[in-house]
Amino acid sequence: MLIPRWLLSDRAGLVLLAVLAILGIGVPILSLWTPPDHPLHLSAYTVTLLGKYLCYALLAVAVDLVWGYMGILSLGHAAFFALGGYCFGMYLMRQIGTRGVYGDPVLPDFMVFLNWKELPWYWYGFDHFSFALLMVLVVPGLLAFVFGWFAFRSRVSGVYLSIITQALTYALMLAFFRNEMGFGGNNGLTDFKDVLGYPIHDDGTRIVLFILSILALAGGYLLCRWLVSTRMGRVLVAIRDAEDRARFLGYRVEQVKVLVFTLSAMLAGIAGALYVPQVGIINPGEFAPINSIEAVIWVAVGGRGTLVGAVVGAVLINYAKSWLTGALPEVWLFALGGLFVAVTLLLPRGLIGLLRPRETTT
Repeated sequence: MLIPRWLLSDRAGLVLLAVLAILGIGVPILSLWTPPDHPLHLSAYTVTLLGKYLCYALLAVAVDLVWGYMGILSLGHAAFFALGGYCFGMYLMRQIGTRGVYGDPVLPDFMVFLNWKELPWYWYGFDHFSFALLMVLVVPGLLAFVFGWFAFRSRVSGVYLSIITQALTYALMLAFFRNEMGFGGNNGLTDFKDVLGYPIHDDGTRIVLFILSILALAGGYLLCRWLVSTRMGRVLVAIRDAEDRARFLGYRVEQVKVLVFTLSAMLAGIAGALYVPQVGIINPGEFAPINSIEAVIWVAVGGRGTLVGAVVGAVLINYAKSWLTGALPEVWLFALGGLFVAVTLLLPRGLIGLLRPRETTT
């Protein structure tokens, strides 16, 4: 099969895909087919951690698509990530059935504890895997479409748009914290048992989820790379660099923004859906504005407007976070802030910018 020209010219992308392929082959071997006492054995915790990094990387790609190529600094993408996670978490909760603490075949444990008498209407259908997958795309996508329709048609941009997106995710966080919303309140959704009949804590299931995360990241990257390599991609860059001129030339700027913003939200929702079964919980804390800000920092550090840089930044920073929060927890936030300032001042094109010129200018 011939490699498309737009991908063949993307050497960094080919390296990324090769690394993902190596991980997809090597991690299962080192986890399942090497003895636990072997120095190269990967524990279930490590596999889960790597899977979480991949989900964050897909979220970073989604952020880079709208920020790096269209100039929309979204500080609310954690909302789409969390909504995708909640949609899949609702499916996982429905699969518990009578195995919950209270043994109710229909109501999740938290609803029984709060004296709910019947399942809310918006939980209907989540006992079906296909319906849950559809909602993972529809719910974040619909929210992004409605938000973008009003915001972009009103020509809200710049810092004002960033503040509104941050307010959106903060409002959702406050709403999901409320017990009467029917999403578990402060504790969220947890105590998952299985997915499609397979024990969720089984090593084989974790490997499958890890491989699905690799495929989702590779697919998301290829979709975004293809998009920015087409005529539409050139329009995105034109909107980013000179929105008024693009509008004057006859392009429907608002429609393009809504379309790409919705696509980005759907990618974030997929990342959230894969994140939940691997970490075993989803709660309102995932909506926190700091999570959206961190995603922006991942992209800035790796290289805005490169897609590959978003992946690199997400993985490196989250690895550093995992290490520092264990070794020096009081230093982590200072290190993150210092890194962002240093990159902004010294490496405006991020780490990828050290290796090659910015792709969006070519």
